[in-house]
Amino acid sequence: MAGFTENALIRKLQDLNSSQQSIQTLSLWLIHHRKHHAAVVKTWYKELLKVKDSKQLTFMYLANDVIQNSKKKGPEYGKEFGEVLVDAFKLMAKTGINTKTKHSLHRILGIWEERGVYDANKIQEYKVAVDPNDAIPSKVSKRKSIDTEPKDPEKKPKLESREKGEKRRYSETKVEVDGKIETHITLSPKTPPGDPPEPEELIKALLELESSASSDEAVRERIASLPPEVSEVQLLSKLEDKEAALNLSTVVNSAVELLADYNLRLADELDKRRKVAGMLRDFAQAQRDLAKHAEARLEEYNIKLQKLYAVKAEVKSHIESLPDVSRLPDVTGGLAPLPSAGDLFSI
Repeated sequence: MAGFTENALIRKLQDLNSSQQSIQTLSLWLIHHRKHHAAVVKTWYKELLKVKDSKQLTFMYLANDVIQNSKKKGPEYGKEFGEVLVDAFKLMAKTGINTKTKHSLHRILGIWEERGVYDANKIQEYKVAVDPNDAIPSKVSKRKSIDTEPKDPEKKPKLESREKGEKRRYSETKVEVDGKIETHITLSPKTPPGDPPEPEELIKALLELESSASSDEAVRERIASLPPEVSEVQLLSKLEDKEAALNLSTVVNSAVELLADYNLRLADELDKRRKVAGMLRDFAQAQRDLAKHAEARLEEYNIKLQKLYAVKAEVKSHIESLPDVSRLPDVTGGLAPLPSAGDLFSI
């Protein structure tokens, strides 16, 4: 593995792409040169400022991979990246991240929070940097932490059992380092996590599959109607003259062209179906993330609603306990009027 220089790192960052192999290979190189962690993170951030918006997310995938896989060798990268991540997230937010990118960033932060890569305060700080709307008022967060612990003791064990039962998916990549083969393990559910497609994009891809090669009945009928001589070699012995052989040759050439073209279409369809399968996976993951976020919001506003119901009931009870002024007896009836000020002084 090549020695570390800042110029070498810049070149590698410029060549970086969003493929898993590219990210993992560079990640392993950076972990190998972790003694230069300060220079690495400084250069990473400088280059992040220069790249296009579309590549900024790839830089974050790289940081995620380095931070997680370097933990077993030391905390240097985690601490060093922790100093610049707020600025990095703010930069991405300032340049105008779209909904898909925001989902991907929240997914990374969710993984960090789940695995304790950074503490809860740091994670919250990063979330606010990505989207200021994620800021949680301190009073609400404190109330939630108080309410959720003592009132429902069964919640926590259920969550723990679910996490224990959840199968961890990971990928391994073997890369040569100084003549030795090292295994790079990616603990994230996906590395890099794919950007979820927009619903319109997914619908369009699914509709395109309706007119795919495997559903082309006309071509399949043409292939099925080919004479047996084009596939049965033993039938060649039945050819009686040169003219019959030439005719069969024409038919065979036409069949070869037909099948070769159909096979290309099938191969293209296979690639498209794999792509759509990935899109569906990413879309489903994004919907799970959104559902989890909506569930948290629903819980928060349910608490507020219950407080309003309590206030409403208290106000109603208070109103009902007040006396009805219209039913009070006439206390002035039959009594002499009070003396005026003049009458009092004349006495």
